[in-house]
Amino acid sequence: MIRVHLPPLRERREDIPRLARHFLQIAARELGVEAKQLHPETEMALTRLAWPGNVRQLENTCRWLTVMAAGQEVLTQDLPSELFETAIPDNPTQMLPDSWATLLGQWADRALRSGHQNLLSEAQPEMERTLLTTALRHTQGHKQEAARLLGWGRNTLTRKLKELGME
Repeated sequence: MIRVHLPPLRERREDIPRLARHFLQIAARELGVEAKQLHPETEMALTRLAWPGNVRQLENTCRWLTVMAAGQEVLTQDLPSELFETAIPDNPTQMLPDSWATLLGQWADRALRSGHQNLLSEAQPEMERTLLTTALRHTQGHKQEAARLLGWGRNTLTRKLKELGME
């Protein structure tokens, strides 16, 4: 028996897009369909994931995408949401950007299919409410500090609290 040390996938991130394309080709061949293509943003998202299941998890994800992704090009919103539970952020300001962006995109798709309009006027207050609640919780209710964390002045925070009925 020959022992070969192969580092975990998370330690060779540069291999992930190439492996994913390979696994998409294999899955397509097995299913008799045309191979899906990865959007560049999707490739980047895949490289930011922890891949605790290593190469087998990537392979299974590619099989799943071959069947479940709606279009020929795999977009980040096509990725299974459970993958983002193990994402490794590049820096603190990028804490799982694709997970909330993906959820927001899915919400927008559903709303538009249902005939909704003025999506921003629906989404913005909810987003502000979530950010305000989180910042206030993080600062134990200290409004001036919460405003600073949000990049606002204290008067803006007070006005937003009033507008959103959060006083």
